[in-house]
Amino acid sequence: MTVRLALAQIDSGTDTAHNLALIRTGFDDAAARGADLLLFPEYAMYEKKVVDGSFAAVAEPVDGPFASALRALAREHGIAVIAGMVEAHPDGAQPYNTLIGIDADGTLVGAYRKIHLYDAYGFRESQWISRPEPPRHVVMPIAGMHVGVMACNDLRHPTVASELSAAGADILAVCASWVPGPQKVDQWRVLAAARAIENVIVVAGVCQAPPVSIGTSLVIDPMGTVLGELGPRPDILCVDVDPDATTLARERAAD
Repeated sequence: MTVRLALAQIDSGTDTAHNLALIRTGFDDAAARGADLLLFPEYAMYEKKVVDGSFAAVAEPVDGPFASALRALAREHGIAVIAGMVEAHPDGAQPYNTLIGIDADGTLVGAYRKIHLYDAYGFRESQWISRPEPPRHVVMPIAGMHVGVMACNDLRHPTVASELSAAGADILAVCASWVPGPQKVDQWRVLAAARAIENVIVVAGVCQAPPVSIGTSLVIDPMGTVLGELGPRPDILCVDVDPDATTLARERAAD
């Protein structure tokens, strides 16, 4: 079975209506290219260079307007989607950094709340975003596959990828807004390749475009080969992947 992945490298900002327009364009482009699963970055719904109190102000439940719009777009285009949103905390605490998965018929198939919040180099995501308790790794049944989902800084923690792989993931989808800085593009590439090679699995990493992030969305096969990579500007990347090839690669690696 071959699945066509589309990675929509957008540049989300603080205007949620504009961000939804970018997402619609991503769906249109993905449909024109025959995509089965469309990936958008972390914080596709709302993003800025520094996480602050404004994220709580725009947060929504997973059945709110943003998710409902994604469900309608998925049904309209017949494409499954995984995208990042700011999820309102049910108890009124700081919101979650959440990835939601919606199948091609518009069904919400899963939601993942980011575990490893980014607290480094003066950036304090945990000051404004809640960590889920208990933390829970999520493999989504979507587009005829089992997709293990990761958010940005999760990529720096090898156990996330290994637990998702052990739980039956066919591929890993990393939705990110990788904070820019010296050698950050190199780190993004190396870490994505490491997770692919360690677990003998396809890694599809979609990232926000500058100025908030680094772009460089990519897909890496189970042996560490880059199947496709974007530059820094907003764009879309389509790559065909075969989950059965991952199974075969694992069997060969075990010999």
